[in-house]
Amino acid sequence: MKIILKKDVIGLGYKDEVLTVKDGYGRNYLLPQGFAVLATEKALKALNEELKQRAHKIAKIKADAEAQAAKFEGVALTIAAKISDGKNIYGSVGPKEIAAALAEKGIEIDSKLISMKAAKATGSYEAVAHFHREVNVTIPVTVVGEGSEAEAEKPAAETAQVETAE
Repeated sequence: MKIILKKDVIGLGYKDEVLTVKDGYGRNYLLPQGFAVLATEKALKALNEELKQRAHKIAKIKADAEAQAAKFEGVALTIAAKISDGKNIYGSVGPKEIAAALAEKGIEIDSKLISMKAAKATGSYEAVAHFHREVNVTIPVTVVGEGSEAEAEKPAAETAQVETAE
């Protein structure tokens, strides 16, 4: 089934992309949720015309995304979590906790823009903030046990890596 995405869907694609997905996924999830429309001939012509008209707006959106990504330069997070047996933590650390930790540092970001495999043990992880299809920022995250010695020895701030595709 060919579709046109109407919103960014992390792991699938970005707004105004034309994709081929499995029929059930498109019919039962993407279309009813308003994330996509069918890629009919008429819809594709309308999309091409719209993209031509908004070319300058797209450049401004990318510049805004790069400016927002610049705020993350030098940011490294250390998150304390309750541990059960020395290494494993109760629950997990995911995008919501990352967004909360960034808010404490004065950087506001929607947790939906962050992707990270849930951290279920202490250690080092990487979270990726998706600002634009061509602007992603990698944020180093260290999960330590609450009250542990590792928390007192917070690592030096590592530079966040800003990736831009051209």
